[in-house]
Amino acid sequence: MYLRRCYRRKDGKRHAYWALVESYRTSRGPRQRVVAWLGVMDERGRLGVKRCAEKQPGYQTDLFTRTEPEWVEVDVKRVRVERSRKFGGPWLGRELLRRLELDRFLEERLPNGREEIPWSAMAMILILGRLCEPSSELHLAEHLYEASAMSDLLGVPEEKVNEDRLYRTLDILLPHKKALEKLLKERLGELFDLDYDLLLYDITSTYFEGQAEGNPQAQRGYSRDHRPDCKQVNIALVVSRCGMPLGYEVFAGNRHDATTLEEIVGHMEELYGRAGRVWIMDRGLASEKNVRFLRAGGRRYILGTAKNSLRKFERELLSENWKQVHEGLEVRLVPAPDGEEVFILCRSAERQATGTSDARTLREAHRRRISEDRRKLWQTSAEIGRRGAPRRTAPGTKHTCGAAVRCARRGACPGLHATAVDEGRELAGVGAAE
Repeated sequence: MYLRRCYRRKDGKRHAYWALVESYRTSRGPRQRVVAWLGVMDERGRLGVKRCAEKQPGYQTDLFTRTEPEWVEVDVKRVRVERSRKFGGPWLGRELLRRLELDRFLEERLPNGREEIPWSAMAMILILGRLCEPSSELHLAEHLYEASAMSDLLGVPEEKVNEDRLYRTLDILLPHKKALEKLLKERLGELFDLDYDLLLYDITSTYFEGQAEGNPQAQRGYSRDHRPDCKQVNIALVVSRCGMPLGYEVFAGNRHDATTLEEIVGHMEELYGRAGRVWIMDRGLASEKNVRFLRAGGRRYILGTAKNSLRKFERELLSENWKQVHEGLEVRLVPAPDGEEVFILCRSAERQATGTSDARTLREAHRRRISEDRRKLWQTSAEIGRRGAPRRTAPGTKHTCGAAVRCARRGACPGLHATAVDEGRELAGVGAAE
């Protein structure tokens, strides 16, 4: 037996009701007959009828009795989700920590002491927070941790995670920076086929809101964030060809970029060796002293040069012997006169179009600013004229007589008149009425 939904129309509406139907065989084939008309039923009632209609065997078919779900009707508009947790990101990060053996490293380097929460667990919270949702330690403590499943994965209660404990964890972890970089270099080399032949080096900065008197490296210097009023620190970063971070250093905020190269190169060569490395840097690091340092060690490098150096290559720039790297980008190799270096001239169609568009935008903005200044000047002149002083009248303005600039009623108009030469040019002829 089974349940069948039936329909009928009444008063122009379609109504559904249920019937209990039994199948049986005849000489003409299988047939069905209605055992009982059940009327309108909800899901819970239909499950009950189905359970009663099933034949109960005299022996136990399953080890455990099969239970059917109980259905209830709810108003979906009044249903809301509470205390949902983000699980996928923290779980994946936890597995990556195990693959890198970073959890074992933290437990060995940060042994347990008298603290209530192990430093290794707090360090993993910082790592997972940075991986899942990069933000401040305050945001991690007040919002991200309680909204994720990190408390279940790491076993640290939510009330034990606060910004002060996270900041202290960073202080505890900092002395192990070199050992941590060495571990990651070895493990990443085993898990991935990374190339360390090409190293890209650059410097950025971050500023502080406040005096930062407790940080001796916080100094005022060249601000990339356009905040020269704030103290800052410079952060130097080295990445591989694929963008994998290989090392970093923090320098004083007033230190020039070019003075950091020797220290960074020495640190990276200590970790990865010197052979087969090509250093790539922008023109902010291309000082004569740095070039001599790189040459003295037999290092290979690609440095950005100043734009004014293009004057030396006017003939090469006009030549047609360019090699296309990809669509829109062409290069040309030009040996230096002394033969020790080779200059790589680059020509980008997209960059040229962007530069032309930027120049046009600047001209339009300059033109609008001049027009706005002229309009304000005419308004100021009009205010002075209303107070009785001589003034000039802008094109199209009206006087007290209600006429335009070229008023035929000079003697009758009690205001001042001017003669318009051309729109956008100066106005001549200012006279005071008697």
